[in-house]
Amino acid sequence: MKPVEWLGDRLKIIDQSRLPDKVVYLELKNYHGVISAIVELKVRGAPAIGIAAAYGIALGAMSLKSAGVKQFDKEFQRILREFAASRPTAVNLFYAIDKMRQAAAGVSSIEGAKKKLLLAAETIRKHEESAMRRLSKNGSALIKDGWTILTHCNTGSLATGTTYGTALGVIKAAGEQGKKIRVFADETRPVLQGARLTTWELIQEGIPVTLITDNMAGYLMSRGLIDCAIVGADRIAANGDTANKIGTYSVAVLCKENRVPFYVAAPLSSIDINIRSGRDIIIEDRNPDEVTSIRGIRIAPEGVQVMNPAFDVTPHKYISAIITEKSIIKKPYKLSISKLFEEEI
Repeated sequence: MKPVEWLGDRLKIIDQSRLPDKVVYLELKNYHGVISAIVELKVRGAPAIGIAAAYGIALGAMSLKSAGVKQFDKEFQRILREFAASRPTAVNLFYAIDKMRQAAAGVSSIEGAKKKLLLAAETIRKHEESAMRRLSKNGSALIKDGWTILTHCNTGSLATGTTYGTALGVIKAAGEQGKKIRVFADETRPVLQGARLTTWELIQEGIPVTLITDNMAGYLMSRGLIDCAIVGADRIAANGDTANKIGTYSVAVLCKENRVPFYVAAPLSSIDINIRSGRDIIIEDRNPDEVTSIRGIRIAPEGVQVMNPAFDVTPHKYISAIITEKSIIKKPYKLSISKLFEEEI
């Protein structure tokens, strides 16, 4: 399965909004189509958004017929701004935009810029593929044979555009090591990524999975039925505060109350060292229709007021460890994250 694939002159993606009913591939021939796919959750998950955006930016640049380098740069910067406006919370999007901006900087010819941008997009994809493999292997060391794991939202191949994933990558790697594990997947309202996507991926992998509603997690923990929880991240602040799909904070608090380890799995590209704490993370508000309707069927009365924040922030005090491709980060997170990025530099 290749959730995001470059075909030379267009981007091919799995339309995640159609799963699990149908496996539909879309071939996006212009950058506007890539932006629409990101906004409409046809491609989603922070790392997958970053990869798709990188190829989308390259696709946009390839379509430009500028008279000169100066005009090309002006039009290219407009494309970058359009991508930046698509999803404000996932830091991988901005990581990709920054890398693509750097790739085009100081290039003396338009054709040279286009070639460098396509190469940069491919480099981002390869980097994320390698990072997810290493992250998954690192995190699997935390999983004991016979454990039952709770996960929230979707964090596998679909969400990362890679072979493994973040939280689901850790689970897959543990399964490949012969560990007998079982998963409880939260449905993840309002768009049901857990119910539609996580269960589908785990069934493909042959990993036992049980679907639960979001409000069942506390009950299962109180009965001793969950050994740990693993989630992904859309943005991690410099102090370890983590933005992830709405409902993650509730799971973390429940884990703390019931003494269940709560792990965050994310590549370094999801850590934003320029943001001091979760208070500075912009939270995306989405269409109220996602809450009042499920797959086109209305479940709430007309005229009701709706809130629909797509993400929440889990304070670092609730996080047992952050799993990255470099290492497993422990408290104090501010110091650990700072040291990790110093090593990278």
